[in-house]
Amino acid sequence: MVDRLKDRVAIVTGSGQGIGRAIALAMAAEGAKVVTNNRRRGTPGGDAETTAKEIKGMGMPAVPFFGSVSEFDVAQKLIQSAVDNFGRLDILVNNAGADAPRMVWNMTKEDWGICVDSFLKGSFNCTRHACVRMREQRWGRIINTTSTAWLGAVGHCNYGAAKAGIVGLTRNVAREMGRYGVTCNAYAPTAATRFTLNEEVLAGFKKRYEAGLMTRERFEELTHPPPPETVTPFIIYLCADEAADINGQVFDVTGNNIAIYSEPVKKKVLGKEEGLWSVEELIEQVPRVLLEGYQNPAPPRLQ
Repeated sequence: MVDRLKDRVAIVTGSGQGIGRAIALAMAAEGAKVVTNNRRRGTPGGDAETTAKEIKGMGMPAVPFFGSVSEFDVAQKLIQSAVDNFGRLDILVNNAGADAPRMVWNMTKEDWGICVDSFLKGSFNCTRHACVRMREQRWGRIINTTSTAWLGAVGHCNYGAAKAGIVGLTRNVAREMGRYGVTCNAYAPTAATRFTLNEEVLAGFKKRYEAGLMTRERFEELTHPPPPETVTPFIIYLCADEAADINGQVFDVTGNNIAIYSEPVKKKVLGKEEGLWSVEELIEQVPRVLLEGYQNPAPPRLQ
């Protein structure tokens, strides 16, 4: 390590285990002072305090903070804890979240709220309070955690909606904060964690593969993911000075494969010079012009 983040102060939400823990440790190894976070003490497998102790064992400063970032006031206190303990805040990694997978017809409002509040609302809450500090100091890095589910998934409409919302949040914050030297990017990780490898999730992947909703390659990728540490070099890079001009982008990180998603553009246009389209005209023209080469991603199946 070469101390790329020397004297920087970072908050990593959801850093008691998994990807968050790996990122927190990697940042400390690069010289950052870290505030770790998860909802409550004593979580089986590790919590913010155990991660902070690991960082201190490396000879680096770390402070644990317990509380749910889905609560606006708690998120404010989390941001303030970085300032109180280390004098500033330079890096925010929004990683925390809780899942409640269900098919849409079985989903309750509680299932929806658990997922959307923890991922999307939590990311907003922390970002909102962090931006006050970062705007004043005219430097900052915000990294949001999305998922390939933002492209569409089965049995996860709450999760997919939250992760798609995070992409929108990222692109908008990037445009508001870029002028102040603050970047905001998102990445979709594939990594082995208790979140991705629990029995319910694996069973869901198998069901989708057997139903023809997932390729064999993607099934193998999701059921045999790389370890969490594989995402950390790219996250460190996004936080470095060398990445100052990377802003508002969405990446995919799967092991040593790093991809960038294309910018949304209008792919094709169907225009009419005079008058409104008639329904009959649209029935004829939309498939021929706008939907040329299109295939329904989930066509009806015969019973």
